[in-house]
Amino acid sequence: QVQLVESGGGLVQAGGSLRLSCVVSGRTFSSYALGWFRQAPGKEREFVAHISRSGARTYYSDSVKGRFTISRDNAKMTVYLQMNSLKPEDTSVYYCGASGFASVVPRQYDYWGQGTQVTVSS
Repeated sequence: QVQLVESGGGLVQAGGSLRLSCVVSGRTFSSYALGWFRQAPGKEREFVAHISRSGARTYYSDSVKGRFTISRDNAKMTVYLQMNSLKPEDTSVYYCGASGFASVVPRQYDYWGQGTQVTVSS
């Protein structure tokens, strides 16, 4: 059984920064690619960023490219999402997911965390 637990969300003013963390337990951490997604009320889950199993390759959605950075620490079994220059439209529940391969498609992910709320005020 794989468990993912996100943390680090909160309320921040536009232009501010937050760092989300997601701790993965239960299986070999390095065997999973990891992704961050977000979902606003009434909307579908949206891809934000993913990182390969080794951490060598990353990929971002156009809406966050240049502002967000995904990284992973295999020793700590944790994936991070550093979010800078936050905008009100970044407000959402952020989820991390684990998959056998990196993907922008939510249904390709086998395991999900419970989500953490990020609210950006204008």
